[in-house]
Amino acid sequence: MSTAVDLAPVPAAAVRRPRRRVPGWVKLFAGGAALWLATVLTTFATGNPNLVPTVILLGSFLVPVTFVVYAFGRADHVLTAERIFTAFVCGGVLGVLGASVLEAALLRTTSLSGFVGVGLIEEAVKLAALWFLARNLPRYTVRDGMVLGAAVGFGFAALESAGYAFTALFTRNGVSLVNVVDTELLRGALAPVGHGLWTAVLGGALFATAARSRRGRPRLLRSVVGWYLLVALLHAIWDAASGVAAWVTLLLTGTSTQWELTRMGEASGTTSGQLHLYTALTWGLEMYVALVGILVVWARWRTAPTPVRWPAADAPTAVR
Repeated sequence: MSTAVDLAPVPAAAVRRPRRRVPGWVKLFAGGAALWLATVLTTFATGNPNLVPTVILLGSFLVPVTFVVYAFGRADHVLTAERIFTAFVCGGVLGVLGASVLEAALLRTTSLSGFVGVGLIEEAVKLAALWFLARNLPRYTVRDGMVLGAAVGFGFAALESAGYAFTALFTRNGVSLVNVVDTELLRGALAPVGHGLWTAVLGGALFATAARSRRGRPRLLRSVVGWYLLVALLHAIWDAASGVAAWVTLLLTGTSTQWELTRMGEASGTTSGQLHLYTALTWGLEMYVALVGILVVWARWRTAPTPVRWPAADAPTAVR
């Protein structure tokens, strides 16, 4: 005996669509930005100098930490949160300390060669820190290398930004919170296309060598050296953008008086047209470096081989 059951159609309005979850990195950035803005406004309103370190730290670390969280969510599930945190903190500190010591010992000029030296030194120090922190991983993939490299680079960027913000606090007329806010807004906007991007490229190149190693460990092959020279060049162009823009502006629009004052080492007045040209050239060079870095990271990420994910030993197996 069988019975038929008539099922009434479910109205479309009664079907609940799953709500789209807001990514964790978006919540982190929104919450951190709100806290930073509240701290800035409170500091302006009360004039309490004890809040200045909070303004500097929140503003300097917000964007780097957000991008590290975003990158960690796209890793190949080999890197742990503990290793990422260690790379961000220790890699950043080791990078800043190593770069400061080497630059003080080896560089004595702010000329074009000095900018090249800064790029070579800072990228080499970050690469060394990355190599040290990448020991004893169970396996190495290009994407994990890029994520771990980004953590080291963004740690470096956060500490460097904090230093710039602290320096901007002091002026001839005393302390200036406006300078701190301006510095942090500019550094925060540029942080995603700077150190984190460059070290991500190095991390991907370093981890890619593990596939060609007998022991499956990263090695310093010619490919890594080539990528290192590329990111060091991008770094140097980024740092020298302001000086190159000033020189090109003077070359194209400079008067005989301005050239003479420049040869004497004295400051020469600028016209509004020269100032606009200088600003456009500076931003143009920095945008060029940013675009090259983004395209390189995008291409490396898209072409990176996807590792086979084997089920865990205790994972249930579907029975057919």
